[in-house]
Amino acid sequence: MRRFTGHKESWGDFVDVKINAPDLLSKEIKKKKIGTVWVSGVCDPYQPLEAKYRLSRKCLDLLVQNNWPVVIQTRSPLVLRDMDIFKKSQKIDVGLSITTSNDAIRKIFEPKAPSIMERLRTVESLHQHGIKTYVMIAPILPEAEQLIRILAGKVDYLIIDRMNYHYADKIYQQQGWGEKNTDEYFNLIRSTIADDCVAWGVECSFAY
Repeated sequence: MRRFTGHKESWGDFVDVKINAPDLLSKEIKKKKIGTVWVSGVCDPYQPLEAKYRLSRKCLDLLVQNNWPVVIQTRSPLVLRDMDIFKKSQKIDVGLSITTSNDAIRKIFEPKAPSIMERLRTVESLHQHGIKTYVMIAPILPEAEQLIRILAGKVDYLIIDRMNYHYADKIYQQQGWGEKNTDEYFNLIRSTIADDCVAWGVECSFAY
């Protein structure tokens, strides 16, 4: 995505704050046919600057007021701030991306992201408050298969996908995990997760 921004910094070292997003949405929402809005598959809608600018909150409020279905995907506990908005709609799914059960592995791939424990507490809190919740285990990182028993009773469903980002190949090589980034490994993990989902009564879907 960086090639579309004009930035020279590395991905993750810059943020463009689209301060006019709520104003644009308030105009466009009246023109468009209602459909599900995914917030967001590219950039986390609850990155730290959202605490200051509240753009995601303003946009979500507009979508809910106009009865649009919304799927939220984030890594941040900041999503709990907007519980009041979520409770106004029966058309909102709120999901946390959790890619491994091991926080040491999380730090290797996601050094600036919230801890695994913070995310688990966040999704559990949302679920306890009656919000439809999911966890996206994507991409599957080592020890992701242990998440199923941990998430049982805390989510409505799981979405699961393998590692598809080739820029991560170097990390796998550095850590000596070459065999954990192969078709054979991901097929084995798929089978393991599928069996565990049945055993723990967790609904899951695979993107591979």
